[in-house]
Formats: sequence, C-alpha cells, structure tokens
Amino acid sequence: MKEHLKVCHDRILPLDLVRPQQTIRLSTGPARAVFLFRKMWITGSTLRVRFMGGTSAQQAIAEQQALWWLPHANLKFEFNNASDAEIRIAFDSSDGAWSYIGTDCLSIPRNQPTMNLGFLDGGTAAHEFGHAIGLAHEHQNPLGGIEWNEEVVISDLGKPPNNWTPDQIRHNVLEKYAVDQIRGTEFDPASIMLYFFPDTWVKSGHGTKENSELSTVDKSFIASTQAYPHTAIQAIELSVNAAPVSAAIGLAGEEDLFKFTVKKSGRHIIQTGGQTDVVMKLFGPNSQTSFITEDDDGGIGLNSRIAAELIPGQYFAQVRHYNKAQGTGSYSIRVNKS
Repeated sequence: MKEHLKVCHDRILPLDLVRPQQTIRLSTGPARAVFLFRKMWITGSTLRVRFMGGTSAQQAIAEQQALWWLPHANLKFEFNNASDAEIRIAFDSSDGAWSYIGTDCLSIPRNQPTMNLGFLDGGTAAHEFGHAIGLAHEHQNPLGGIEWNEEVVISDLGKPPNNWTPDQIRHNVLEKYAVDQIRGTEFDPASIMLYFFPDTWVKSGHGTKENSELSTVDKSFIASTQAYPHTAIQAIELSVNAAPVSAAIGLAGEEDLFKFTVKKSGRHIIQTGGQTDVVMKLFGPNSQTSFITEDDDGGIGLNSRIAAELIPGQYFAQVRHYNKAQGTGSYSIRVNKS
C-alpha cells in the first residue's frame, strides 16, 4: 500500500439519505460512466468559480484541470470569484479532497466551499470538477465488479491520513451506487473518476491504477446525449396564463427548455399535461443555474407540477422523460399565476 493513500470522498446532502429512489434502466450505448442524472446542470450552463484561499499556483492547477472537461462537455466555467459563484473551492490540507455533486452545490451556504482540494496530486482537480458537473465515483459503479477485502480496506483507511470511521469507509469506497441512482453502464478502469487502490484491497489481487487524465470514455460520455451534448438548446417561450404549449421528448435523453417572465410577484404554477412520464426542474430568476425546485409526479397522473412564490424576472423550466435512457412521448406545459 502507498504510504499516504489519498482518496476523494463524496459530499452528499442530508436529504439524499432519506429520499425515496426512483428506478430507470441503464443506458446501452457505447459511452460508459457513472453519472448522477438528477443532479445535472442545464446543458450549456455557465458555472462561476470562486477560490476561497489557495496559492496562485494551486489556483492555476485547479483552473487548468477544470478546463480539461470543456472541449467535451457543453458547459462553461468562469473563474471570476463571484460572491455567489456556483462552485467555491477551498484548499484545506487537513480536509482531503472532495466535492458536492452537480446541482447539490446550490444548496450550500455561499460562505462555505462546495469543493476542497486538500491535495493536488495527478488529476485530482479534474476528478473533483467531474463531481461538480455530476459525475460519481467509478469504483462505486454497480456494474464495476470490484470485490473488496473489506477488513483490509477498513483497517487501512481507518489510519492517517484519512482516519475514517467504518461507516465513512463503507459510504466512500465499499458501497456501490444503486442502479436507479445513476446513468451509465460498464466499468471504466481508465476513468479520471477512479482512484488508485492497492492489490491488497481487492479479492482478485489486482487493484486499480491511478488515472491522471480524462479517459476516452470520460470524454465521449460527457459529450453524449446522456450528459452535456454540444447541440444548441433553444428555450421555448411560455406566456403566463396562456393556453398550454404542446411539446414532445422525441429522442431518448432529450431535454426541453422553456422560459417565461414573471412581471409581478406571486404564486405561480408550472405544470405538464398528457400521458408521458416527465420530470421538471425550475431555475431562476434570471439564471439557468439558480436551482429552485424539482418535481416528478406532483401533477395529474405522471405529470409534473411546481407551485412556487416567484418574484419578477425570467425563469427556466427544464423537462425530461423520467426514463432518461429510453423514454419518449408528447406532453404539454403551461404557466399560471394564481
């Protein structure tokens, strides 16, 4: 075992510990990765980044490795140190390396980091930015097939520099994601989202190598329709208190984007209609990254319904099929001020 084995750990919101899970089938295409689909940003979003400390050299490494994702993912990073930046990075050497996943970053108080880069070995910063855009740990892929020597893993990670409890070790390493939490397929041993694990930790006697760059699969998956494809997404205009607008999920993985303007503060209801099982997220005001809420079956049947007190501004509703891998179908959407 390496003398100082450094392993990233996920930061999860307390709500995720009790949230009932939904079930989808895994995608069957050639792109393979572990992606927490309910935490993804709107495709084409600009994510602002603020450094909360760190030397100029540390900040430069973080920025350089974050940019590895951008030729492939239809996202942008702005390193402008905005006070309300979506991604906020600390460099606390006593707190390891970690990041909240995707839109979970929006639930963290603005005076707290959403990512920590306590070490910057190899591709650590790229790994953590992978989490920030929604990617999960490859070693916890439910189809990964890793059989752990649990006693050895618990013994080693219970020592410095990690000093984790058995429960922390089970969460961060031993437990696999449920099939219904992720989008992805086969295990990718070359993924930037996979850390080095020594041979002694694995029953087969063959551990994993440290990956310090994006793999071919990382690049193809993050650019695929399952993640952030480089296709133009035009927001469809909705008028408040107008007739429903007809729409359709024509291809599996497609996401529709709608926008509407609130002129006067008050309770607004955004809802879908029809027989297609859809999920809706609401963002705003005047931002595609300021997440407000999400709904699955709050409307009639399998439809989504969001009721919220909104202030003046522009809002964005993102609609996708519940079955991201295979689902298609027609639906309608409308906005009413009550």
